[in-house]
Formats: sequence, C-alpha cells, structure tokens
Amino acid sequence: MAFVGKKFPDLDVNAMNEMGDTFKLNVLEEAQKNNKKVLLFWYPKDFTFVCPTELLAFQDSLKEFEKRNTVVIGASCDTAEVHFAWLNTPKDNGGIEGVTYPILADSNRNLASTLGILDITNEQYNEETGVVTVDGDNVTYRATYLIDEEGTVFHEGINHMPLGRNVNEFLRLIDAYTHVQKNGEVCPANWEEGKDAMTADRKGVSEYLASHSN
Repeated sequence: MAFVGKKFPDLDVNAMNEMGDTFKLNVLEEAQKNNKKVLLFWYPKDFTFVCPTELLAFQDSLKEFEKRNTVVIGASCDTAEVHFAWLNTPKDNGGIEGVTYPILADSNRNLASTLGILDITNEQYNEETGVVTVDGDNVTYRATYLIDEEGTVFHEGINHMPLGRNVNEFLRLIDAYTHVQKNGEVCPANWEEGKDAMTADRKGVSEYLASHSN
C-alpha cells in the first residue's frame, strides 16, 4: 500500500535516545505538533554491515536536515536495549557511537506491519497444528518516508537489503518540496536548489523545455 499523499499512520512506538532513555514516539505527532518535516528511515538490523554506514551518514548530515526544519528518525525492529548497546559501540567496532537522533524500536512490528515493509513471503497456515510459518527474516527493508508539517507523506522509497541510500537525495527532495510549498511552482527532473522551476501548465512546460533544451 502506498502512503504518498496520505497521512502517516497515527501510532505510538517505543524509541531510544542517545542518553539511554526509552520513550514513546509518534511520527505523525512529531510533524504536526512541532510544525516540522520528518525523515523516517528504516533499516533491517542493528550490528550489521550496511546499516551503520547509513545511520552515521544521516548523523553527518543532521545539521543540513535541521537547517531545513526537518527531524531525522531512524527505525528498526530491534529492541530499545539493543539500540542502546549499538549506540554505545565505537565506530571502529561496527557501532554507531555519536548518533544523536532517536531510533524507533518497533519490536512488536506494529508500525512496520502497517507500512507493509517487512521481509515476509510465502505465509502458510497448517490446519492440523494451527501454526503459521513464513519465509524471510521478518525485519524491514530500507524504507524511507518524508512527511510534511501536516503529517502527509510526500515521498516514500524502499531499497532491498544490500542497497544503501544516498542521503543527499533526501535533502534534494526536501528542498524541492519546500520550493513547491513556498512558490507554488513544480520542480522538473534533476532540480536542485537555485535552479529554475516551472509553472504547472502548458505554457510553463513549453517555456522551460525551450530554455533548457540541449
């Protein structure tokens, strides 16, 4: 199910911060109550391989997101306690020490199931035993959601497990959406901050293509 154009699910989820505090976090409320955009990114597992590179890359760009009035939140299905252990593991030992944004601990998978981003296939029910089995690790793919100040999703994307994300692309998408919000113009292919946008009509696209043809 696609969530673009819809409100993000209204669910409280356990989260862990850098201080070791477990608390309830509602992504929709983070956007609406604070009048901020939210970038929520899911990754499969703590203490793995591609995952720490992504969490640290988002941390490295945290000030850029903050400049854009955007909150960054990580998420996986690990428990809050495992998150805290990983947060306290040095980088040179595969850890994410130094990450300061909150990380959801969706260990009951309520939110991940609602979003439909779990690695589950071939669900089977055994009528004799009453047991349900699935293939897959029942952890999330690398899903990313961008949510506006009203709680509406304006971007979602899902990478398979081996494919790390490009953090700069999310900054570009936030810049583009903010431009649309402020100026009422639409952003063409490969648009970046400072480049020409266009009006969403026949005249606008004609003028844009005429002035940007190869």
